[in-house]
Amino acid sequence: MTKHEILAKLPYGKSFLFVDELLHVDENGAKGTFTYAENLFFYEGHFKNHPVTPAVILTETMAQIGLICLGIYLLKDNHTEHQLSIAMTSNTIDFLKPVYPGEKVVITSEKVYFRFNKLNCKVKMENVGGELVCKGNISGMLITKSNG
Repeated sequence: MTKHEILAKLPYGKSFLFVDELLHVDENGAKGTFTYAENLFFYEGHFKNHPVTPAVILTETMAQIGLICLGIYLLKDNHTEHQLSIAMTSNTIDFLKPVYPGEKVVITSEKVYFRFNKLNCKVKMENVGGELVCKGNISGMLITKSNG
């Protein structure tokens, strides 16, 4: 499965897609980038006159690149985008630096385990200067529905 095929199977609309580029994916992990455009909806209120990317959005970005893209790769072609359900089951993230509007980040994940359709990964986010922004562990269920 190619990187473009994986991106095409992501179940997110444009307003909630936090993946610009998938740089690498194999059975052990994934790496990708996202740039937080200055006009994203959440900056208006988080925070007034001092916009900062919310931690929940940073977590979602790490999940989309580090968990979901990897999960789609691991499931191979055993599903279509309409047959895949995704649920984050747990996360533990340490936030070390803020991310501001216009910043580009690089997310890297390392598979801890994938069994019974539960994927657990160590994830980290760095800014383009190579500084660690946040790191932790994310788990999720990747459920494929049959057509019958």
